[in-house]
Formats: sequence, C-alpha cells, structure tokens
Amino acid sequence: MPAEELNFKVEGGKPLHGSVITSRSKNGAVSLLAASLLTSGTTTLKNVPKIEEVNRLIEVLRSIGVSVEWNDRDVVITPKNIDLASIDTVAATRTRSILMFIGPLLHHFKKFSLPQSGGCTLGLRSVRPHLWALENFGVSIEALTDSFAISHSGLTPAEIVLYESSDTATINSLLAAARVNGTSIIKYASANYQVQEICGFLKALGVGIEGIGTTTLTVTGVPTIETDVTYTVAEDPTDAMFFIAAAVVTRSTLRVERAPIEFLEVELAVLHKMGLDYSVESAGVSENGITKLAHIELRPSNLVAFPEKIHARPYPGLNIDNLPFFAVIAAIAEGTTMIHDWVYEKRAIYYTELDKLGAETVLMDPHRIQIVGPRHLRGTQIVCPPALRPATILLIAMLAAEGKSVLRNVYSINRGYEDIVARLSSIGATIEATHD
Repeated sequence: MPAEELNFKVEGGKPLHGSVITSRSKNGAVSLLAASLLTSGTTTLKNVPKIEEVNRLIEVLRSIGVSVEWNDRDVVITPKNIDLASIDTVAATRTRSILMFIGPLLHHFKKFSLPQSGGCTLGLRSVRPHLWALENFGVSIEALTDSFAISHSGLTPAEIVLYESSDTATINSLLAAARVNGTSIIKYASANYQVQEICGFLKALGVGIEGIGTTTLTVTGVPTIETDVTYTVAEDPTDAMFFIAAAVVTRSTLRVERAPIEFLEVELAVLHKMGLDYSVESAGVSENGITKLAHIELRPSNLVAFPEKIHARPYPGLNIDNLPFFAVIAAIAEGTTMIHDWVYEKRAIYYTELDKLGAETVLMDPHRIQIVGPRHLRGTQIVCPPALRPATILLIAMLAAEGKSVLRNVYSINRGYEDIVARLSSIGATIEATHD
C-alpha cells in the first residue's frame, strides 16, 4: 500500500454529459516498455498514459541501467549496459507485467533471474503457458520461491502451440522470436489489442510479422536490431468501456470519442440486446495504422437483464477486462443477470462488494454470480479491492448511487486509469481525490 492513502469522495446520483476522449492503452504501454529492450537504439513511445503500472516498469528499467526520460506525454528509452543485479525488486514484484521482460532479456543474457510478479490479487494466475511457450525456443525456466531462473544455450526458431490464448504469453513468444534468426510460428495466439500493438511495434523495428489480428502469427526474426523507432500507443478499450458503463448506470447522454471499436463490438452487442440506445460513428484509424476508432454516442436507456450468461472469451469475444463492467450494469437492469468469470478464481467474489451500495448479488461459486436488478443504489464507504477492474466498478456504482460515497485506498485504480478524477469531473461528476 502507498505510504499515504489516496481516497475518492463521490457525490452520486447525477447524470453525466458532454464527451470524453478515450485514453491510451495501459496494457499496450507496458508491453511496449518491455519490447523496447529488443533494440540497442532509442525508442520513443508517444502518448504514454501516466499511470502507476507504467511508473513501476520505468522504475525497473532505470534500476537495470536503461535510460528512460519523460518528454511531456512521450517516453524516450535507450538501453545501455543492462545490469540485472541492481533490479528494483519492490517495483518488479508490484506488477505482473514484469513477466514480459523475459522475452527480450533472452537476447541479452543466456542466464538470468527475475523477481516473481505481482499486480492484481485475483487468485492463481499460472505462468506455465509462458514457460511452455518459451521452452520451444530452447529456454529453461525454473519457478523458485520468489524469482524465476531463466537460461538457454542459444535460441532457435520454433513452432509453438500455446496452451491457452494468453495475451502476455503471446507477447513473450513474439519478443523471444523477434531476434531469432529464422521463421517462428505461434499458433493459438491471442489476437487481443495489446498483441496487435506489439506486432505493429515489431514491424517498425524491421521484424517480419504475418497474421496480425489472427490466431496464427508468423515471425521472421532479425538477429540484431539497432533501430531508433518512434511509435504511438493506441487507444484503450477498457478505458472506453469504463465510460460506457458509467453512462449506462447513470442514465446519461455521453459521447465516448476515439474508442477502439473492434475491441468493443461484442460488448456493445450485449448492451444492445439489454436495451441500450447508442450509435457509432467512424473516427478513422489510430496512429499505429492498425487500431480502428469510432465515436460512440450513448443515450439514457432502461435496460433488461441479458437472457444468456455473460462471459468473456479470447478476442474477438467479449474482453476479460471488460466483463466486470457488466456486474454494475446488471445492478440497474430489470431481471436477473448471470455473469461467469471463468478465468479468475477470486474476481467474482469482489463483485459482491456492490451489495454495500444497495445491489443484490448471489454468489453461486468463485466464478459465477447472479445480479438482480434494478436496485436503488445509495452512497457508502468502501475500501478499494486490490484488483483494478473490480475497483473501477465500485467507482462507477458510486457515480450512480444517491448521496455521498468514499472509495478508500484507490492505488489499484491508479494502476490503470489516468487522471480519472479530472476526466469524470469534466463530464459532470462530483468527485475529488483526498488524503482524508
């Protein structure tokens, strides 16, 4: 927990209005920070979100000898003489994203160790898909009590069938393949937005990538990369979904601009069946030339429960990080909604915190929860869960709840959302960040 606790005070029950621009991607940014270790040249990442997850990885990079400088909204990264002996273990263990350092560091060292990763508290999150994927390149990874011991005697091209369509395991495989001389194939790859982001970055470095947006990626590696590269972080679908959900539960008229629409289409299809009134206007493509954007106009609607269970799937299915938003949406919908959060052992349990604001939930097991609505939400005080998405749905519920609420110790929200208080205030929310 941070030395000085930060809290959000909210006066809810008021509609939002106006427009909000989608922020840049948390998961894309942290993946790109790891990928910057592939080149000995200078990487300039533009429009990097100033969030705690990014701060932790920058602390790690600086601690191992990498030059990292902020230039307004951009981050300039120049790897020097990397020395893992001085790694900031505290920062590394506070983010699961440290796992993605394994792939690029394989090209710097034949033997090294990294601290065990942390991040959200969501139950067991196996790293075996990473280990099994990288084994194909000739890598040995031993999971010790508080670290990973990694070694190899030389990397060779590989054909990999991923055990699961994991975003970070796919990225680690891409980063490992990027500098292996020859062609590697990654099957059952994730095609999620952060993976497409990394593919765009690798192409800018001169790495051959075929199959972007599909579940089979063909990578033609470049053994030496000395390229200076400038790359712009794309927009974040979970940021757009935060504001979509906030508009829905507060029954607001709101325009969410520059939303990465291809990563929100299933979510919007579900909301359409629930009765949401909205429209979509094309907004071109993000600077990476890959991510299609749209402006989404949301209008006040009376929702009914979705007739089937709502569950996440690998892209192009409903995004696992967007699933929690349907828990708070279900609280204001007529009927009973079943949400199946099959990926994480503990996350559905956090959804029961909505009961403190007046919601009615029935936890069936650690993965399934029924939510009965509509319910009249009322303000209260809650300690923020140690997990990003469950924390954000409590904040959204507080925006809809009548009266005053306090969400305490919001570090987990600041891990993934930038300037959330100012952005909510700009669209009519009454919210402030305090230390009392």
